[in-house]
Amino acid sequence: MSKPQAPHNSNPFEDLSGVSTAAFSNPYDALLIACEDDAAEIQKRYTAHRTTRNAQQKAKMLDEGFEGVTIDPILLRLSDPTIEPGYVDPRNCLVFWGRPTQKVKEMILKVQKELSKVVPNLWLMPQDCLHITALEITHSKNAQEIQHLINCMRSQIPSIVDHTFTHRTRLIKPMISYDASAIALSWVPAAGEALPPGRTADDDEFTYHHLRRDLHHLCTQTGVQVDSRYVVPSSHLTIGRFIDASDFEEEDEEDEEEEEDDEEEERTLDPEKIEALVEKIEEINRLLERDYWPKGDGKGIKEGGEWIVGQEVGLLCQFGTLWYGGGESIAKGKGF
Repeated sequence: MSKPQAPHNSNPFEDLSGVSTAAFSNPYDALLIACEDDAAEIQKRYTAHRTTRNAQQKAKMLDEGFEGVTIDPILLRLSDPTIEPGYVDPRNCLVFWGRPTQKVKEMILKVQKELSKVVPNLWLMPQDCLHITALEITHSKNAQEIQHLINCMRSQIPSIVDHTFTHRTRLIKPMISYDASAIALSWVPAAGEALPPGRTADDDEFTYHHLRRDLHHLCTQTGVQVDSRYVVPSSHLTIGRFIDASDFEEEDEEDEEEEEDDEEEERTLDPEKIEALVEKIEEINRLLERDYWPKGDGKGIKEGGEWIVGQEVGLLCQFGTLWYGGGESIAKGKGF
């Protein structure tokens, strides 16, 4: 039996902001230099990346040649052990990430429920596992390789997870980002809009991209090599993955007896169901913009619509088979 491959192996993370990182030892410096450290310009690059990517994915999924969503074979096996009894995810990772606040999680739950109306079998990331990847040290390694990295970094990990206690970056404008394998909620760095009490426009000059730059530097200072899957200008957390293609197949109009006889026949993709998903995503994005984005009226942002990374709980350093939750914790930073 061939080893199942996760969708990311065939769906590379392409930077659509117009910035090349090739000439930089710390790849996050590239965008910061291109934007002259200006928060408003950084926000524009993050916005350009996610809107361009959504437009590309929409065109791909609505194209008449689209063959269907990409099922995550590893998650499928973990969700349904009868497919391959005893299967264990072989991909060990080492990651620093942030957990959303309770109000943000409540907003995400509403979004997940709306998505389930058109994709009832969508695998939903559990609320207590939702995370934004601040820095991925490595992925898809064996346990021994991960342990070696942990040994190199261990003394510095407590100070790294506390970084957000003194370096507080704010994310705003939640929006669904998607492709044929998964659905995420993405954010952009704030740039002085609808400031919460006690925060100034100068505070927003330290953006999420600055945080990622800092974490990359702090980790490489320990002697490890950062081997992230992506450094694109994106701040997102995965909220759902496709594991059942039947959500997008044509209805069988035969009677029950004939349905039993035809169980082994290949099902046909229903383009209208793909279109319904895209329409639902765009509907949710309109509602998110209406209810959770800055209004310019000086009233601030509705709870759940902004997120200061490290709020309630600092960064977490986790390792192991943690793609869908799980894994083991090494350290948790101070929250505020």
